[in-house]
Amino acid sequence: MNPVQRICICGAGTMGNGIAQVSALSGFYTILYELNEVVLEKAKSTIIKNLEILVEKGKITVEKQQAALQNISFTKDLVECMGDVIIEAIIEDPGAKISLFNKLSEINQSETIFASNTSSLSITQIAKEIKNPERVIGMHFFNPAPLMKLVEVIKTNYTNENTTRIIAALVKAMGKTPVTCKDSPGFIVNRVARPYYIESLRLLEKDIADLTTIDSLMESSGFKMGPFKLMDLIGNDINYAVSCSVFEQLGKPERLRPSAMQKEKVEKGELGKKTGKGYYDYS
Repeated sequence: MNPVQRICICGAGTMGNGIAQVSALSGFYTILYELNEVVLEKAKSTIIKNLEILVEKGKITVEKQQAALQNISFTKDLVECMGDVIIEAIIEDPGAKISLFNKLSEINQSETIFASNTSSLSITQIAKEIKNPERVIGMHFFNPAPLMKLVEVIKTNYTNENTTRIIAALVKAMGKTPVTCKDSPGFIVNRVARPYYIESLRLLEKDIADLTTIDSLMESSGFKMGPFKLMDLIGNDINYAVSCSVFEQLGKPERLRPSAMQKEKVEKGELGKKTGKGYYDYS
């Protein structure tokens, strides 16, 4: 019998509601927690709409759609956040994640696994502040979670093999591909991807090429999306925060210094598709 039957996702933003949709469609009883009622209602509407689109496109049956809707519940009440696995997809702040996990450890069983969907924060830093740190692990989905197949499974020196095995198996049960790695700045994907974004921004800042040219050339060379289109999809706030995190954790190497242009975009609220404007205009 699968040791994971009930999954709780904390945080109903873009990543959280996407993970919840994947979980419910995969047959797991799913709880989506969010303190902000507006965000929670938007997540509920998004999931319902996405499932309807999947039915219209013939990707899933009506029966599977209905089963997924029956599998998921939405709550603002933290005491309802009980599961075999808790996945947090909240603000990228280690203190907030540690606080949440510690609160949830009081109402969950000692075997409950706590998984962080952080893009780049240290899983070790989070784990060492949690009771039973051997049950803390990274479970990094990529945006959009329902479509992207890869999930990074990040283990620390605290993480026991059973926790890693259960989470890797869970990822497969969700129809995703798990890649296990040790905790390190940026893990694998975000560490490798930093130069893709940062060097592209430097080319633009130095007026060596415009962003549409850079995007077109990268796409013609085999990349599915150019760097500026991809940053707009991810969100400039998230992308910039990851760049800052990796830069700090690696000792501030000049080659990975975050872009002042991207910082300005974040300060202006030009975050990409989710705000209607980023490097491109989506209004």
